[in-house]
Amino acid sequence: MRTQPPVRPEPRTRTLAAPPSLVPLLARGALLSPLKRPRPDAPVPATRLVLSGVRVDLAHLAAYERVCGYATGADALPVTYPHVLAFPLAMRIMAGRAFPLPLLGLVHTSIEITRHQESAATEEYELGVMVEKLAPHRRGTEATVLTEARAHGSLVWESRSTYLARHRPRDQDRTARNAARGAPPETPRRAPRGPSQGAPPEPPRGIPPFASPEGPKPLPVVAEWCLAQDVGRRYGAVSGDRNPIHLHPLTARLFGFPRAIAHGMWSVARCLAEYGPRQAVGVRAEFRAPVLLPGTVTYAARGASFELRSGERVHLTGDVRPLGA
Repeated sequence: MRTQPPVRPEPRTRTLAAPPSLVPLLARGALLSPLKRPRPDAPVPATRLVLSGVRVDLAHLAAYERVCGYATGADALPVTYPHVLAFPLAMRIMAGRAFPLPLLGLVHTSIEITRHQESAATEEYELGVMVEKLAPHRRGTEATVLTEARAHGSLVWESRSTYLARHRPRDQDRTARNAARGAPPETPRRAPRGPSQGAPPEPPRGIPPFASPEGPKPLPVVAEWCLAQDVGRRYGAVSGDRNPIHLHPLTARLFGFPRAIAHGMWSVARCLAEYGPRQAVGVRAEFRAPVLLPGTVTYAARGASFELRSGERVHLTGDVRPLGA
């Protein structure tokens, strides 16, 4: 029987009186992670968290700008900064019992940002976060988290982040993937004679790979950055994201990394600081491979496209488009 996606109820809005504290949320998420069994047809939390009256701490903003390479003192917020403002709300949802994916091991795979207008650093904002959907992924289950920022009742900024929980897809998950792609249900096939052959690779899903405007040639190098070992700790201090894979080689090794790795959101922020969008824009970025710390990476760009790589290994690809383009 083909697996049908669950009917998503209308989210109920819950207004918070203050930003959630991150340390208890991280501890709770870590404790609940072993109890969760991710699957793409699981129900998603039917709650939209809202926090009103949010003011930017200008000292914190300046610290964030320095860590990410943005110029300090600008009137407008960096295009990635609202993600940091709303991060505690997202953590409140993803660390809860109702969120079906384990927080530990969750991988940020992509982000799409739409800045409808420049957001002033002195403005007051209303933030909203909710889980939009779950989807099957060739490596497990992916959640899409919608974040919005409003000023005077108008939507000024929004993002959709995808987070991947890796697990072995079940047979029903494979059927759901085929249904999502519009493919017919799989039918049994006769096993090939002779030596066993590996199963054919599944076609990729999701956002297609970003290509340079002139085809598969690499984008031209614009800058080279030598990253210190403490980049993860410094970004964790200003973002609140103190995932142990970013903080120290010893804690990173517990999760299979040879050294600490940079935050994906630091990587995209650093690229956008170099790229320099200031007006209403749409940004897409896909996180492809971890950036080991310390290390040396190159930032490359041409036209709307940019990427971060070391040698032939591409860590991040993205593009920046004016709204309406």
